Amino acid sequence: MSERRGVRLVRGETSRQRATFLELFLDLVFVFALTRISARVISDFTDGQRGVYAGLGQALLLFLALWAVWSLTVWSTSWLDPEASIVQIVIVMTMIGAMTMAVAVPDGFGARAPLFAITYVSLQIGRVVYFHVAGHGRPDPRQTFRVLFWLGLSAPLWVIGGLSAEGSVRGPLWTAAALIDYAGLFLGWPTPRLGARRLGVQAIAAEHLAERYQQFLLIALGEAIFVIGLAFSGSEFHADQTGGFLLALATTVLLWRIYFHVAGGLLDAAISRSRNAARLATDMAFAHLIMIAGIVLTGVGFELFITEPRGHLPAAWLIAILGGPVLFLAGRATLEYQVFARVSRSRIAGLLALGLLVPVTLRLDPLSAGAVTAVVLLGVAGADSRRSRRLPPETPTPAL
Repeated sequence: MSERRGVRLVRGETSRQRATFLELFLDLVFVFALTRISARVISDFTDGQRGVYAGLGQALLLFLALWAVWSLTVWSTSWLDPEASIVQIVIVMTMIGAMTMAVAVPDGFGARAPLFAITYVSLQIGRVVYFHVAGHGRPDPRQTFRVLFWLGLSAPLWVIGGLSAEGSVRGPLWTAAALIDYAGLFLGWPTPRLGARRLGVQAIAAEHLAERYQQFLLIALGEAIFVIGLAFSGSEFHADQTGGFLLALATTVLLWRIYFHVAGGLLDAAISRSRNAARLATDMAFAHLIMIAGIVLTGVGFELFITEPRGHLPAAWLIAILGGPVLFLAGRATLEYQVFARVSRSRIAGLLALGLLVPVTLRLDPLSAGAVTAVVLLGVAGADSRRSRRLPPETPTPAL
């Protein structure tokens, strides 16, 4: 059915702003997907079969593909009416496809690479084609061709990489494919003769889109809590492991606090006030991508210092224990700039402190390194609280 047949496809002013129950149901699949990514990275740090750096690169590509699936879904439901039957069918398609990709993640660069790549390409292209056919070309056939043009550029690289018997070929091909997909999203899918145009440029549901970003970040925090519980429940509950458990929980609370303090809670107002809401929403997607990657990596660090609190600290473990919070703060500083057109000194100080602490933490055990990181995050959160008490409530001033 289409607008031509009396069913509204594009959101109206009275459309529901809150996420639907079907959208929240879809998020459960991505909870599972993040646990698979996290488990894979933990394995890279502990068993060393793939090597830490190669494993991190592979996990990043798998994560980027999953995030691209979720992002395009959220953009669609923030522009189109999520109560429309066409949109609901696409959400169900996404749920099935994303679950298949998540199941393939543990061996996503091995025997299940073809399954992961073919599912990803089929899902991304299939949803766009279905929207066009089921909606009888509505709401914007030219946008369909823009997106398909870019997906068509990356699809052969994904499929050939997935089917290739050489793992050394798969990495470069998938890296190029991911760069094409994200360049298209960032640039608004510029296409010969059609130019560029972002999804939702006509009208975007700011409250809905902001809520979906917030919900996915909470999913990432929930996945970190899952890692904490799993690591501690499998331990012997010694004093050091209990300390690591409590430290990890406290660090998770600090991440939540730092994100939602002011800027993280004003996304809808920032999008609504922006002169270019579609561009700002795109930029926010990249800021949240960085933060969520940081949270997942921080969760890996939790696993390491809970299970081996007083053992030797391999230098590579600092990628998770310190690098995860660095990514999170970098993404959070980017988000603050997007919302308020400036960055708090506490964010910059936190990033500098974590960088300067690298040579110090190399001499510590994993638990002590985690504690040092938590102290830095506590300082950032404390500075935020002191600043909010001194100043009046802030109004978003998007940097656009």
